[in-house]
Amino acid sequence: MLTQPFVNAIAEAERVIAEAAHVRGRQDLVEGYDYLAGGVRSSIQMAWSYDREFPYFVRSTGPYTKMGLDNPDTLYFHAWLRDDAEYVVTGRRGSTADLSFQILDGSYSPVNVPGSLTAFDDREVDIGPDGTFEIRFGPGLSGPNAFPLAPGSAMLVVREVFSDWAAERPGMLRIHRADTSGVAPPPLTEETLARRYAVASKILTGRIHTFLAFAERFYLNLPVNTLTPPRLTPGGLATQYSSVGHYQLAEDQAMVITVPVSDAPYQGIQLGSMWYISLDYSNHQTSLTVPQARIDPDGMIRYVVSERDPGVANWLERTGHDRGYVQLRWQRLSHALTGADGPRVEVVAVDDLPKQVPYYERIGRAAWQERIAARQAATAARMLG
Repeated sequence: MLTQPFVNAIAEAERVIAEAAHVRGRQDLVEGYDYLAGGVRSSIQMAWSYDREFPYFVRSTGPYTKMGLDNPDTLYFHAWLRDDAEYVVTGRRGSTADLSFQILDGSYSPVNVPGSLTAFDDREVDIGPDGTFEIRFGPGLSGPNAFPLAPGSAMLVVREVFSDWAAERPGMLRIHRADTSGVAPPPLTEETLARRYAVASKILTGRIHTFLAFAERFYLNLPVNTLTPPRLTPGGLATQYSSVGHYQLAEDQAMVITVPVSDAPYQGIQLGSMWYISLDYSNHQTSLTVPQARIDPDGMIRYVVSERDPGVANWLERTGHDRGYVQLRWQRLSHALTGADGPRVEVVAVDDLPKQVPYYERIGRAAWQERIAARQAATAARMLG
């Protein structure tokens, strides 16, 4: 049967989820099976877009295809490449905080982060007055808006990062291979479909194994309820720093994360589940950028991670997750960050927040609902962009 490899892969992925070390009850499994559904969707999409002769940009992750602690503030796109061909990316720059490009040498594995062969943001691209641009990638290329493809280049990843969800607008992107423009691909065959189902099978089981191992390697070995100093993101962009950790909190506890506002065009924080994916960022405030956060008079942002409503604007909702991941990101930096730029963490009782947190200020229920309504509207508009 043509689809049998993918059927087998779904069964294998379901087994891995059921046996995951962090699973403690039915709710963990329910979320795991929902994560599996997103993996099925994404694997099919990625396999059917696996075309290095006639490539196109595909949304790598979204609200229903989450993976790899996806950033709620980012639209991710990817296209497959050959290292011996030339590709042309045309587009129009939107008004987002950051637009970056990265060439990877392959997919994630349980033990390796893919090599970043080229990484840059649009500051290295000549963009026209109307926001349009053209970038060329290929072996041996050099000069303005031309970037070489090193041996092993396999994927182009593009990230479009929003800081102000309501005000910023996405741009436009297109990719084509220089020597296939104006011609059509060969007709679809059963052999092609069989290869695609086989590729989808490998993608599905690979991503389930990979990101469970990735989280354990980079997060769970850290002391609980702490965050690392800012550091270059492993396998990430040259101008992206991150601070990571994992939390475990009782019902009456809150984690207070204090971090200075930086001069980075993008600075944000998010929570993630033990499946190493973002929590619901559309209907709950599980992430915040600087424009979304309340900044205290001393130039610090004080986030409060808790299950119980602490009544503050910078509440990050646990949404029933007593364990999970925390990540801060700074992007489009022009200088290195130090420990002084990073977060301080304190665990306190929720009831003690008014006397433990400087500049404590309550927010009313109506104002909170306005914040959530704005998130819902902005997420819907961005996902259609």
